[in-house]
Amino acid sequence: MPAGLRAGGLLVVAVAAVAVVSLIWMPHDPDFANFEQRLAPPAAGHLLGTDHFGRDLAARIMAGARNALWVGMVAVGIGLSIGAALGIVAGYAGGRLDRALMTLLEALYAFPAVLLAMLLATAWRPGATSSMVAVGLATVPIFARLARAGVLSAKAQPYAEAARALGASGGRVLFRHIVPNILGPIIIQASLAMAAAVLIEAALSYLGLGTQPPTASWGRMLREAQSFMFLSPYPGLWPGLGIAITVLGFNLLGDGLRDWTDPRRRSLRWGP
Repeated sequence: MPAGLRAGGLLVVAVAAVAVVSLIWMPHDPDFANFEQRLAPPAAGHLLGTDHFGRDLAARIMAGARNALWVGMVAVGIGLSIGAALGIVAGYAGGRLDRALMTLLEALYAFPAVLLAMLLATAWRPGATSSMVAVGLATVPIFARLARAGVLSAKAQPYAEAARALGASGGRVLFRHIVPNILGPIIIQASLAMAAAVLIEAALSYLGLGTQPPTASWGRMLREAQSFMFLSPYPGLWPGLGIAITVLGFNLLGDGLRDWTDPRRRSLRWGP
């Protein structure tokens, strides 16, 4: 097993464990403000210190991990379900339907997630839901391209042709023989998309377009800490580390899965 896969898996499991624990226990209420302990350094009562409102940073980091993973999973779920479905249909049907779907997806690909979030925030309102929809729509073309390429390759393979020659229906060939053989790359892309989703959600929250207060968000914590960096570095240090560790973990996990499942990459990187 590649070292990157092990390292990425450990980091992702650690962040997920923090998020799960935050559902049942936190050292303090993440939204409770104690103005007498503003910008306090790490101590026994507040292991990671406090922010400019006197809120416990450890509790807010735990709540932020939960928010980041939830937004990321929903966004990737939107992109994967819609994109993979459109890509599979386009690749298997071919012809005019394929060209029409891919043209629409290419047009959608021209809109970055931040721009989509701004449009949704203007038409709707800023918030976690806008972020999830924007990031999800931004990843639809990526999953669609990947699924379409996999279907085009798989439906020309001998096992698919043999199934058709034996009288299998188009639906049976698609769902029993083609789709299971393209799931690997899609799962790997989902891990990489999670890293991008967490990073984009933090950026949107930093700009005020993502998760709204009082809900803890690592990106908004960075924005709020910016004015107090010279008084105390801790309100900006911990959410920055949380973002870096989470993004690094999902990137390492995706790269490691790709190396582990591709014999050519594995032989080139790790030797015979």
